[in-house]
Formats: sequence, C-alpha cells, structure tokens
Amino acid sequence: MSRVRLVEVAREAGVHPATASRALNPNARGEVNQRTVQRVMRAAERLGYVPNTLARGLRTSRSFVAALVIPDITNSLFPPIVRGAEQVLSGAGFTLVLTDTNNDLEMERGQVASMRAHGVDGFIVATARWQDPVVDELVSAGIPTVLVNRRCREASLPFVGSDDQRGVRLCVEHLAALGHREIVHLAGPADTSTGRERAVAFRAALREHRIPVRSSVIECAAYSEAAGVEAAQRLLAGGRPFSAIVAANDLLALGAMATLGEAGLRCPQDYSLTGFNDLPFMRKLTPALTTVAVPLTEMGAAAARTLLEWIATSGEAARPAQSLLPVELVVRATTGPAPA
Repeated sequence: MSRVRLVEVAREAGVHPATASRALNPNARGEVNQRTVQRVMRAAERLGYVPNTLARGLRTSRSFVAALVIPDITNSLFPPIVRGAEQVLSGAGFTLVLTDTNNDLEMERGQVASMRAHGVDGFIVATARWQDPVVDELVSAGIPTVLVNRRCREASLPFVGSDDQRGVRLCVEHLAALGHREIVHLAGPADTSTGRERAVAFRAALREHRIPVRSSVIECAAYSEAAGVEAAQRLLAGGRPFSAIVAANDLLALGAMATLGEAGLRCPQDYSLTGFNDLPFMRKLTPALTTVAVPLTEMGAAAARTLLEWIATSGEAARPAQSLLPVELVVRATTGPAPA
C-alpha cells in the first residue's frame, strides 16, 4: 500500500498543500484558522496520513528528536518527569528518546555521544553531578541542553527543579513544632546539587529554630533504599540520640524505616520520619510517610518547554532560565510528638 501524500490530504480537505502542511505542524498550526486545522486533521485521519518527519528534518536541518538522560529508571521519581516531557515534546511534533545511565559516568558519556552522532536536537539531563564532564562537553558543543531536578556548577544552562530549601525547611518546622530537638538528616550524595542544597538547608533550618547542629548530617552514597538502610545502620552504630529523621528523598526514608523497625524502634512512637518527593506508594506505607510533594510531571513538562524554546530560537533566547517549582509538606502518619 502506497504512502498517503500531503497533497492528497490537502485535496481531501479542500485547501492548498502549504496550508495543510502548516495545519499538521504543531509549531506552525497557530498560523491557520482553527476550523481549517480541524478540517485538515480530520482529512488526514480519514486517509491514514503519517507525517514524514525525515523530510521535514531535511528542510529545517533538525531531527525533531530530543533525548532525556536519567540515572535510574527503577527510581519512581523519574517516570512522572518522563511523562511530562513526552507530552510536551510529542505535542510539538518531537520524538522523545529515553536513556538510563544506571548512575555510571562512562555509560552516560557513551550514550550521550551516540545520541549526538544520531543528530538529536537537544538534551534534557536529569543525571547532572555538581562537577559533570558530560554536561561540560554539551556546553562546549553548543547543544541545547536543559537540566532537570539536578543542577551543576556550570551556570550557563537552563535548570528546572523543585524548591529544595523550602521543602527541607517545612520538614524541620513541622518537627520542631512537634517538640523534636534531636533531628538527623539523611543527606543525598554530596556530588549532586540536591544532596548539597538540602543538607545546607537542613543546617540552616536547625539554626533558625535554635536546635543544636552537632553531627546531624549523615551523607548517603546514593538516593536508594539500600543507601537508607546503610545510613540507618550507621546512625544506630554511632549511638547519636535522635527523635526525628529528615530524609533527603522517599527511598532513603523507606530504607531507614525498615532498618529501624528491625531494631525495635516504632514510627512515630519512638521517632518521627519525613521524606522528599511524595512518590505514589508513600501514602500506602504503614505508617504512611510524611513527605514533601514535588510537581514532578510539571517539572518534566517545564524542562521540555524550555528546550523547545531554545531549539526554536537557535539559542538566541535569554539564558539561563532557572525555574524552581513550588513544593508542599504532606503530613501523614510517620510524624508525631517527640517522645517524652
């Protein structure tokens, strides 16, 4: 069966082929009367027309492909970000290619190099380390790149993330109001912006509430349940008194809760616990986790919109655009009054 051509769609809709082309192109659709757009799209659907993105790319020197680089697809933080980005990109006529680096720098370098070789138009990067050679290479090459969730020391790139400082401050304020004075932070890796910034915000919040800082931060090797287990083991072995824990993400909180439960500590009777991100299953835990809700789908969508703007303007738009999305504390069952 032969491929349906654009001219046939135009004939079916009763419009000029150039009008049909604009009506079917998400980036040019605003130039066409809405009724005409609908007529062209109905004609395309009746005929089974599939746009030839290769031909469109040859005319515009674009591939209409964007890449999203994530560190761990098994982490429930990332699927909502992927969904938000994909919805925006597909609506603009782009294809999203997803790559999972498994937190491996050399794997990431190879994947990014491969996608550059295939001519992707730009990258959304969720893997950024504070000092990131892969991101530095993208900057040097002038490839449109937007950082999402994590930023890096390189300040020339747009960034879309959450208001980490406010999220941590809300946790500490909540715990302080419940009478907690011995609060520990399970921090994310120090080579990530989220790990660094949430730890800084935690110490500042303790000082604001005149709570002794002491050795109150335990750095974790990863944002994983296993790292939360290991951090809780270190907390128990060190003998530091605590009545509450502020975990840098939900998975760390989950690992800590399991380990402390095995040690006979009940939550929230013996200690209180907060997380960060509000992953979907956190409300289903027993007890349900008090955590910071982050608009992850909107984060991915905002990153995609920023990337499309950069691509459309060939980098002439003002940059960098640093966007921090609002967060809120969701109080559930893992926080309660400090033990007497």
